[in-house]
Amino acid sequence: MTESAPGAAETESSAPTISGGHLVARALRAEGVDVIFTLCGGHIIDIYDGCLDEGIQIVDVRHEQVAAHAADGYSRVTGRPGVAVVTAGPGTTDAITGVANAFRAESPMLLIGGQGATDQHRMGSLQDLPHVEMLRPITKFAASVPTTSRVADMVAMAFRECYLGAPGPSYLEIPRDVLDRKIPTGGAVIPTSGHYRASTRSLGDPEGIERLAELLVHASRPCILLGQQVWTCRAAGPAAALCREAEIPAFMNGAGRGTLPPGDPHHFQLTRRYAFDRADLIIIVGTPFDFRLGYGKRLPELAAVVQIDLDYRTVGRNRDVALGLVGDAAVILEGVRQALSGRLPGKAADRRRWMEQLRQEEVKLEGARLSKLTSDAVPIHPLRLAHELNCFLTDDTIYIGDGGDVVTTAGQVVQPHLPGHWMDPGPLGTLGVGVGFAMAAKLARRDQEVLCYFGDGALSLTGFDFETMVRFNLPFIGVVGNNSYMNQIRFGQIARYGRERGEVGNKLGDVAYDRFAEVMGGHGEEVRRPQDIGPALRRARESGKPSLINVWVDPDEFASGTMNQTMYK
Repeated sequence: MTESAPGAAETESSAPTISGGHLVARALRAEGVDVIFTLCGGHIIDIYDGCLDEGIQIVDVRHEQVAAHAADGYSRVTGRPGVAVVTAGPGTTDAITGVANAFRAESPMLLIGGQGATDQHRMGSLQDLPHVEMLRPITKFAASVPTTSRVADMVAMAFRECYLGAPGPSYLEIPRDVLDRKIPTGGAVIPTSGHYRASTRSLGDPEGIERLAELLVHASRPCILLGQQVWTCRAAGPAAALCREAEIPAFMNGAGRGTLPPGDPHHFQLTRRYAFDRADLIIIVGTPFDFRLGYGKRLPELAAVVQIDLDYRTVGRNRDVALGLVGDAAVILEGVRQALSGRLPGKAADRRRWMEQLRQEEVKLEGARLSKLTSDAVPIHPLRLAHELNCFLTDDTIYIGDGGDVVTTAGQVVQPHLPGHWMDPGPLGTLGVGVGFAMAAKLARRDQEVLCYFGDGALSLTGFDFETMVRFNLPFIGVVGNNSYMNQIRFGQIARYGRERGEVGNKLGDVAYDRFAEVMGGHGEEVRRPQDIGPALRRARESGKPSLINVWVDPDEFASGTMNQTMYK
């Protein structure tokens, strides 16, 4: 047997080491991550130890779905990927819905999941599942970390992959022994912050920029739809400047809401279909031709349609376009604005007439629903509640919608004051995002007010994490539009099968969510009369606590969008 050199063992044992969990935390800190959302499990606890050393806050929730929604919400608010850390097996499967929602909403987040030790691979270890194979279809990147030395490197890789084309989530599985093992610090690959990313702010094709400018020069009746990617790319400034300088009426959906403030002469909300039917040029920014645009069928064949998107695969999907531009919305819109400089005087009169025509129609539609917005009916009309919420918003209020019918109703009424102040589930239509989104928004923007409008069905899915909001002292104003039904689905059932069978599987209990809030240590109020909504909102604001205002709304009043959904036709 060969003897070791004197002192070799002591030198080796005294060399600085670092564990896999601490490498995770160090890589997260290099990305600027300051909080993780988690539910504990034996596979992942070394990550907690590392986060404590790196000064990363650990927010422990009561359901992994909420952790994933919070990571998604944190990304939407800050523009930096949020992070959820969950254990193996049911911990990871519980988080899958949140990851899928982020995938459809193009939200960059990282889910880190545990796994059994590598020497127990395929032996039936506790909570062993093929996580990577399950997550791969709904992520930009999904992989398992093979060795401790690769932990930080693969965390950086997962973050980088979040920004391939349109943003989205990544998943990283780390086996328990890979996390717990300690290796010499010098043997670990730790990417340097800021040195492993390329710019994603692509201009696209300069000739395409010029072609769009030419189309705008010759258009008499243009309009623009500003969607999710306007906020993702932080393009509100260039988008607003282009609309104002080129006299383009703007419609907004998803996170694009707030790009133009309420009262701006270029801001339109109710006349989108009217404008699309009459426009000669329609510019779609950061919104795919999915169900929200009737798979492109709501865009008339006679109009020239231009699509701007971060993802090449999205352009022209479901409908041909006159021009497709792939790149960063902020860079492209600013490029078009500069290309148009001094080139629109001949069309100024046409644009003004077009704007006046749309404004007259907007005023007409607003007048037609005014009686519902101001209705004193009991139970409360959902439009009256949405109107009260809209009147309550300030420049500091981040508005979150969580539900089916309530989100559809609010989308026609609520107008956030600033960019980034609207959050909703997105095109997957996931109920239960609200508490996680509110948690993330308040952690990221502690000096701002957060208001979340829940449907009672949506709140019932993940509402127990209201207690997490109380535990971490995250005051927000929660409003429950309580009609004791899953009302969006109920409408479809009644329309198809009649009233007698229309309430099967969608009737909920008459839950006193105000009392639930009080039991959890928050502020709760019940509202049955419309004139009491405003005072209750103000008391919730003044309480300084997580709040739930339980507003009883009329179950037989449905959003127009619900009644027009294609799934029921």
